[in-house]
Amino acid sequence: QVQLVESGGGLVQAGGSLRLSCAASGRTKSACAMGWFRQAPGKEREFVAAINWSGSRTYYADFVKGRFTISRDNAKNTMYLQMNSLKPEDTAVYYCAARPDYYGIYVRENNYDYWGQGTQVTVSS
Repeated sequence: QVQLVESGGGLVQAGGSLRLSCAASGRTKSACAMGWFRQAPGKEREFVAAINWSGSRTYYADFVKGRFTISRDNAKNTMYLQMNSLKPEDTAVYYCAARPDYYGIYVRENNYDYWGQGTQVTVSS
């Protein structure tokens, strides 16, 4: 079992920045691929970014490339999402996800076994 807890969401003006954190606990000794997804009101959950087990590889959805950066600190069992140049359309609940015992990059929801409870990000215009 892996427990994931997101934090760092909030209200920010367009053009501003936020950094989300995802703290993992439980079965954290093994390698673990991780990712961020988001769900806006009335929309399906969508992929945002993914990172491999070591942090050496990352992958982003086109709509966040150049603005968001995913990273991880395995010593702290924590993953991050630095979000810059935020837009009102980035408003959503952001979820982190984990896939223990896997090493690569994964972009589908059903690739992941564990999910956090989500953190709200609201960008005002």
